[in-house]
Amino acid sequence: MIPDYQTLMLPVLKYLSNGKEHTTKDLREAMATKFKITTKERKQLLPSGRQPVFDSRVGWACTYLKKAKLIESPKRGIIKITYRGRKVLNSHPSDINNQFLLQFEEFRGFFAKGKADSAIEKTQTKELVKPPRETLSESYELIRKELAEELLEQVMKCSPDFFEDLVVKLLVAMGYGGSLADAGQRVGGTGDGGIDGMIKEDKLGLSQIYIQAKRWDKPVGSPEIQQFAGALTAKNAEKGVFITTSRFTASAISFAEKVPKNIVLIDGDNLAELMIDYNIEVSEEERYIVKRIDSDFFEQ
Repeated sequence: MIPDYQTLMLPVLKYLSNGKEHTTKDLREAMATKFKITTKERKQLLPSGRQPVFDSRVGWACTYLKKAKLIESPKRGIIKITYRGRKVLNSHPSDINNQFLLQFEEFRGFFAKGKADSAIEKTQTKELVKPPRETLSESYELIRKELAEELLEQVMKCSPDFFEDLVVKLLVAMGYGGSLADAGQRVGGTGDGGIDGMIKEDKLGLSQIYIQAKRWDKPVGSPEIQQFAGALTAKNAEKGVFITTSRFTASAISFAEKVPKNIVLIDGDNLAELMIDYNIEVSEEERYIVKRIDSDFFEQ
């Protein structure tokens, strides 16, 4: 029988206990051997028919362990145990599940954002039963949030030039200016005057929107927004978009609201959400269609 993802957590952590980097493929094979997963079970697919059930459960076990900072992924397809993970193993836990992981602030934060708030209650109350549609909706939100965080992790590993190009690509996908060839361009670099790119507001190019893109870990403060506003003035421009992979301080947000320029601020969370919505560096993996009875048909 295929184990659930919570049952897999402790065995996964033990497999990584030697501190070396392991591929996810090798991990799946090790778990399949440990739990004596048959060839038939390995071929069993999710309802979507796109991914094996066993692979999915191993993947979710790793996702939750990563959110609790017990394991990490130095690069795509590679995982290893962290210092915290080794400390957990040294405490000889009898089991690792969602309830166990709730002791870690990062894991609690993973559930606490957005519409996934109620998921934390679900992990604490095993008897809680919700309508299928509600469960499906909550699961979708969790999957989407995990994808958003993974996107930001990948973006942070890319070069600043790549990030600036990505931002222009995103704005074009959102409908600004038409095609990528004639709608937007990256102009960042040394001496860019606080402007990293520009894009036509519409296909006719009647006005331009200037872009500042910061691939930062630290928060963006009001000085950076002031500099951007000054750069807009130098360009005789009224509209700008400031995008960062981190977040904006309260003073930065306040300044953007008060400055006599139309400056839109997009933080890391919003950036990832927009990338998902407009299919930037993501692709469809599974699709579920929920149908209902056509009552009009039966009333005829």
